[in-house]
Amino acid sequence: MSEAKVKKTYTKQDFTSDQAVRWCPGCGDYAILAQTQKVFPDLGVDKEDLVFISGIGCSSRFPYYMDTYGFHTIHGRAPAIASGVKLANPDLSVWVVTGDGDGLSIGGNHTIHLLRRNLDINVMLFNNRIYGLTKGQYSPTSEIGKVTKSTPMGSLDRPFNPLTLALGAGATFVSRTIDKETKHLQEMITKSHAHKGTSFMEIYQNCNIFNDGAFSSLTDKETKLDTVLWLENKSPMIFGVEKNKGIRLDGNTPTVVEIGDKFSVDDILLHDESDYVIASLLSNMTYNDGFPDPIGVLYSIEDTRYEDMMMDQIREATKKKGKSTIQDIINAGDTWVVK
Repeated sequence: MSEAKVKKTYTKQDFTSDQAVRWCPGCGDYAILAQTQKVFPDLGVDKEDLVFISGIGCSSRFPYYMDTYGFHTIHGRAPAIASGVKLANPDLSVWVVTGDGDGLSIGGNHTIHLLRRNLDINVMLFNNRIYGLTKGQYSPTSEIGKVTKSTPMGSLDRPFNPLTLALGAGATFVSRTIDKETKHLQEMITKSHAHKGTSFMEIYQNCNIFNDGAFSSLTDKETKLDTVLWLENKSPMIFGVEKNKGIRLDGNTPTVVEIGDKFSVDDILLHDESDYVIASLLSNMTYNDGFPDPIGVLYSIEDTRYEDMMMDQIREATKKKGKSTIQDIINAGDTWVVK
């Protein structure tokens, strides 16, 4: 009789590698790394079953700093490598760390196909709306008119919205958090891990060298209560310094209303993580258009996972044809001898 597997206990230090962290002082990546290392001991996963896959960019140095298995791959290809890792060993907990450039520009197609397949992989997309590693060019999420080294007269590109992209690609878990909101960041990491399917987590991350203050309206104490909508499932979408503002549907159009004489809490839209329409509405809200930016889980449903279906096919094929050696497979079908 085999012995029961002993559950291992870890601390934050167990997930801290011996590599010197090489990000600019003050970079938001430090906070994301620290909260990841803090949460992982409580996930109940053995270190040898954790893998971090990254592409190219500041965020993609992440695997060096996590004392787990990891692979620093090539630009934009982290989702493809991660898919191969997961399919080769479905028992692994696989994490993709990418940025708005790596994941939405050269890696855009790989990202959407990972999301639509719904492998049980966790995507952490650091969004600082700039190319930091290559010294300050505009990125796929930079706003129109953004003046950078590569757009001296202002960007003409309409930016990608990572959340609407993820929803459109068929992601089964879509969330957003902020590097400075450490408790919330921990919560989103935990929920991403708990989700069975592809989880997509956008993290607003400040690049204090090339795009400092990109999210200051959402993080400054003086403004954030009016610019951030903290989502809670089955709860009304209320925000504001005095919790006197809310999101109401006027027909099919979301509007910001004041709770008081004309509207009550009962008139405020309830968040439902399983409602795709609500998630789509939320994904397009931004303080630049007079709405608060939604933070939290926008969408979460359970659906069939790719690796489970693949294993079913393998079992069915094995049942029909039996097991073979590699040589048997090579010799199967039409063969010939070259003399």
